[in-house]
Amino acid sequence: MKHNVALVTPTLRRDIERFALLCDSIEQHLAGYERHYVIVNDDDIPLFASFASSRRQIVAGSQLLPRWLRLLPFVLRKNRRIWWSFRTKPVHGWHVQQILKIAAALQFPEQRYCLIDSDNVLVRPFDLEAYAGGDKAPLYIDRAAISADAPLHGPWTRNCDRLLGLDPPTVFPADDYVGNAIIWDQQTLRDMTGRIERVTRRSWAHALCGARDFSEYLLYGHFVRHSPPHLAAHAITTESLANAYWDDTPLDAAAVAAMRDNMTESQVLLCIESFSRTPVSVIRDVVGVQPHADTSSLDWPARAPHARLLDAHLH
Repeated sequence: MKHNVALVTPTLRRDIERFALLCDSIEQHLAGYERHYVIVNDDDIPLFASFASSRRQIVAGSQLLPRWLRLLPFVLRKNRRIWWSFRTKPVHGWHVQQILKIAAALQFPEQRYCLIDSDNVLVRPFDLEAYAGGDKAPLYIDRAAISADAPLHGPWTRNCDRLLGLDPPTVFPADDYVGNAIIWDQQTLRDMTGRIERVTRRSWAHALCGARDFSEYLLYGHFVRHSPPHLAAHAITTESLANAYWDDTPLDAAAVAAMRDNMTESQVLLCIESFSRTPVSVIRDVVGVQPHADTSSLDWPARAPHARLLDAHLH
């Protein structure tokens, strides 16, 4: 049985140049997908409008969030985006982006979703339906990769146990499910959010806003691994689709070329994190992806310093 597959990319105006490269690489290399959903802040809709097409839909984030979660007015939040409600403490962009991914995969009509951020670029042909549209959805696992004292992944893992009501708790070192092109099955996601609601006695979005320290990918992975019926509907893979760079030192063309040349047969993406400040023009030239849309007239937002980018990413 074949399942239709769509792409979901949440992105920001500061990453629009990287997003343009991702889109161009999709046009050049990707087959086997129904639609590409792009989630942006409401006031960024005009900036991203030129990317819309018959297969690419630009979606305002407010259409997916619960009505009780509102963006704080600009005069009260200064230069940061903060969402507030009377139900929970304020949440920031990193938390909201994760909630948006879950909401999108619950609400859109396709059966499977590939979550892919703007930092990625396809470098070779890839059939997404062949990879993710079969009887079993792929579940990426990095085995025993999370130590008990991991500053981010440790608390995320413990909160997965609490939100999903898992007992006994996870034993460390724990498996990691975070990756660069992650596949979700919609029915599994519905069952996961239903489990969170039964355990916490709150809506899933309310529970996640209250948890604060969580990972959407770890939640999905932990739910599947602890549910035999859902585990049976997934095919475990330890092969990442991406060769990723997570450091903050910019790469030059030779270093990007070395990353490309060292890709395994299963890797089809390069992921060079935006906070590395590696010029997009360098990545584009090395991977040989040509512009498919006229983006020459777009006013790319000025790059913020690395410290501000990393703070926005984490908080």
